[in-house]
Amino acid sequence: MDVDAQPSAGANPALLDRLSGALPRNGLQVGDAIDPRYQEDRRGRFSARPRFVLRPGSTEELATCLSACNSFAQPLVVHGGRTGLSGAHRIVEGEAVLSTERMTALDEIRRESATVVASAGTPLQAVQEAADMAGYLFGVDIGSRGTATVGGNVATNAGGIRVLRYGMFRAQVAGLETVLADGTVVSSMRGLDKDNAGYDLNQLFVGSDGTLGVVSRALLRLHPKPTAEANALLAVPTFPAAVELLGLLRRRMGSALSAFELMLPRAFDGVVAYLGMPRPVGANAPFYVLAEVQSALDDGIVDSFAACLMEALEGKLAIDAVVSQSPREFQSLWTMRDSCADYVRTLDHILGCDISVPLHRMESFLGASRSALRAIDPSIDFIVFGHLGDGNLHYVVRTQMRSPVADAIYGMVAAHGGSISAEHGIGVDKKPWLHLSRSEAELETMRRLKAALDPNAILNRGRIFDSGRL
Repeated sequence: MDVDAQPSAGANPALLDRLSGALPRNGLQVGDAIDPRYQEDRRGRFSARPRFVLRPGSTEELATCLSACNSFAQPLVVHGGRTGLSGAHRIVEGEAVLSTERMTALDEIRRESATVVASAGTPLQAVQEAADMAGYLFGVDIGSRGTATVGGNVATNAGGIRVLRYGMFRAQVAGLETVLADGTVVSSMRGLDKDNAGYDLNQLFVGSDGTLGVVSRALLRLHPKPTAEANALLAVPTFPAAVELLGLLRRRMGSALSAFELMLPRAFDGVVAYLGMPRPVGANAPFYVLAEVQSALDDGIVDSFAACLMEALEGKLAIDAVVSQSPREFQSLWTMRDSCADYVRTLDHILGCDISVPLHRMESFLGASRSALRAIDPSIDFIVFGHLGDGNLHYVVRTQMRSPVADAIYGMVAAHGGSISAEHGIGVDKKPWLHLSRSEAELETMRRLKAALDPNAILNRGRIFDSGRL
């Protein structure tokens, strides 16, 4: 602790003394020494000044911090890369910050099991690069890969662009080491594919928004590195054509189909202009699809992909298409898709909803929601894009009527059997609508788990739940 810094308002001196004795000098920030970055929010919303900031560098230091804070009932907000879009990292008055940014150890890859151990603060991109150097691929990829951390990805069950082939983040987790609110370390890092010895505690913490425990290390599965890959952008005439195209690629490409992304015109034209790049396809269409195939075998998958797309064009499932012919073109198409979120952040009056809807009800949802929202705000602008292959849309609209529009969107999602949160968790922002996606029996079970594992409610208090102390 900086000995010249004055304690933050409300910080218990006895707790600070205990923490400063357990952490190195750079492990505890108080008063004027607190870096303003901990209050930053990607959506520009208010975040209070933390009472203090904890920066443990190991599981042992993390356990000591949690034990001490639990003894004093000091609430903590857990920080990874602060790239979340549901507000879980925003600080409420009276909270301290527990940041995993010093926990960045990344072990050697275990080739026998194709796994690697990463500490909670390790950036996702570091895992991806280590896997690539060793001849493997890590299955999750998201636009914030350089900043988002392994611990945060576990806590939110991150998805991204290749869920279609590799699954969500929980599918990449072979083991977890987690520290409970009282400092107890729960380790299940054996990495056994078959282990039915009681409850699977690993999965309990995946997607928990950091409310049940703080992940300290993760044993992650790796996949064979593709030796052949290609992507293509297609202009598609109707939504049923997009769904039929997805079915055709699944039948012909099998597990080699790794991504199937959707962009509506406002998102497509906007990101092309934002990047200052030529339009990849000349045709104007109501839907644009970015599809990708990957194969670890020399099995002619790229030629088969091109032939399949030609069949789609001949069958009127697409009216125009471009297939990447080089690594540069391949990356250019992905840069365009990755930059949709960056483009959206340049606009004002944006409401972004991360939702999922069953594919067989997606067309109905898109039509019904568009009509319902235009009835609320006739000037509303739709900037929709997302991962159509797994039913996840980033349903982004431009409106000054945020509250009634949000209510309408989430209500329509529920009416169509979907989820109000596909891959960003609930955090603070989505609490008012959680009941639309979870029954009261499910919510009560979650509350019981929270009360059992964190009885003093020190971990991400007020995230997910908003009843009593939970």
